[in-house]
Amino acid sequence: MKNNDERIREILQIIASLPKGNVSFKKIKGKEQPYLQWTENGKRCSRYIKTSVREETLRAVEYRKKLEQELHALTREDSGMTMQSPSGPYHVLPAYETRVITGNSLNDLCRQIKDFRERDCMNILHRYLETGTPGRICLLYGLRRTGKTTMVLQAIDTLPKDQTAYIKIMSSDTLPALEHDLKMLHSQGIRYVFIDEVTLLKDFIDSASLFSDIYAMLGMKIVLSGTDSLGFLLSSEDELYDRAYTIHTTFIPFREYSRLLGIHDVDEYIRYGGTFRIGETAFDDPALQDESISFRDDESTRRYIDSAIAHNIQHSLSCYRNGTHFRHLLDLYDAGELTGAINRIIKDMNHSFLLSVLTRDFISNDLGISRRNLRKEHVSDALDRIDEHMVTERLRQILDIRTRQEMTVTLTADHVREIKEYLYLLDLIVDCPIETIGAEKPVEHILFTQPGMRYSQAQALVFSLMKDEMFSSLHPQERSMVTERILQEVRGRMLEDIILLETLRTAKKNQHVCKLQFAAGEFDMLICDTEKYTCRIFEIKHSTKTDKKQFRHLIDTDKCCLAEQQYGEITERCVIYRGPEKTIGNIRYLNAEKFLESLHL
Repeated sequence: MKNNDERIREILQIIASLPKGNVSFKKIKGKEQPYLQWTENGKRCSRYIKTSVREETLRAVEYRKKLEQELHALTREDSGMTMQSPSGPYHVLPAYETRVITGNSLNDLCRQIKDFRERDCMNILHRYLETGTPGRICLLYGLRRTGKTTMVLQAIDTLPKDQTAYIKIMSSDTLPALEHDLKMLHSQGIRYVFIDEVTLLKDFIDSASLFSDIYAMLGMKIVLSGTDSLGFLLSSEDELYDRAYTIHTTFIPFREYSRLLGIHDVDEYIRYGGTFRIGETAFDDPALQDESISFRDDESTRRYIDSAIAHNIQHSLSCYRNGTHFRHLLDLYDAGELTGAINRIIKDMNHSFLLSVLTRDFISNDLGISRRNLRKEHVSDALDRIDEHMVTERLRQILDIRTRQEMTVTLTADHVREIKEYLYLLDLIVDCPIETIGAEKPVEHILFTQPGMRYSQAQALVFSLMKDEMFSSLHPQERSMVTERILQEVRGRMLEDIILLETLRTAKKNQHVCKLQFAAGEFDMLICDTEKYTCRIFEIKHSTKTDKKQFRHLIDTDKCCLAEQQYGEITERCVIYRGPEKTIGNIRYLNAEKFLESLHL
């Protein structure tokens, strides 16, 4: 049985992790909307409670009030002693100014991740905690829902709880308040400190060296985590230069996604890959408007892009060097159009990252390609008979992208270049140039590291198509065939990009990976051994069946001779597809899932 003092400490730690203040309601446009209100430094503070966290917040406030009642009853038994909690004076025990959790309360925090497997990059975090150099801290960052908090709790679970502290930063917290708590934790013998959402601190980027220069030098192991990846990158290039280990969680390869979630279907990865939240596809179901599902549909994807990417960039730049580093993006930011520009760039990323694509009225590449293919194969002329203008206009509205006439700031090449730079830094895109025989300069080819985000926007196209008057009048079988063909085209191109991206990222030092184009046709992937002067050539097909047409380029004598002149002897010809592995003549058929799961750093 715990004595009063132990229970009091435990309650204080739990209260510190719960929302302050009380819930009140304001009438906004005729509807009652809940707000959290509290007093801080003599000032009245208020914050709107979002729908996605409303139930959780209301429960947490009620729970905190019950704990405060218990705390009040316990302190009466301690003759004349007073304490300090976030809500008022109760005891002379140390009072934290941020939400600090230590001791046995950490066990409750870690219980929720007991059954989760560890990410591949977890070994870097363990290594830092066990042997990290004094004076250096660890930065754990990445886009939302890529496993950062789970990694933090998994690490805490392995450490002595009496030497460990977890701090959850809120937007109302300040750097002086955090520094106050770090001093207290050091004086109490705390060795391991995990600070979550540290980039919410306004002064973090320009003052980050505080953690390495003072507290890490005092022997503390400090792990900083957060969703503003750009903020961490800016601080590591400036305040924390050469003083931090970095762990980036944004990219989740198929191999790791498959291992952690037990999903071995590459189509499932195409639909939802990029985060650890699996979505739904019922676009019109209001019951599914859950912000925690990243790529359920285009609206949830747009919200994810807004909050995880656009806000990430804008918040980090507004905090970096007092907001003086927006460069050419300042006019877009001031006009409120930076988010729309980022959405547009992401939609067109894998096709043509050019200014003309961004500034013309939105036309779907997916729709045009599918129309040509269906017409060429004499399958259906349905896409020739739809109201294309209405379909693309609906799609544009779904994507919430402004046309040139709607924009008050004209996008320039500088805007595109700088947004692109930040997307690279966020690990959202990777450049894999398309090479051509004899060309001096390769063709730019951008690979997207979050497939679910791209695919959900293709689904929005199908959703728009289904509402077209002519299209909805087609026989259900023909309608289904056409819409599935559009998505199949998208999945096929995405499978090529996924295999190329993951092969590129796991390539050894002596391997050169590229897509190789000829005057007519291409090799979807070429892997060259730069030491042995040999190469392997690949075709990638989103199919479960074999067909001689699939490898016609691989046995084309002229193409193979040109490739061997530039890259060395061809030692293997492979088709990567979704069926069982087999050999047809000198062509190896490799299963896509098995190929991806075999790739290791």
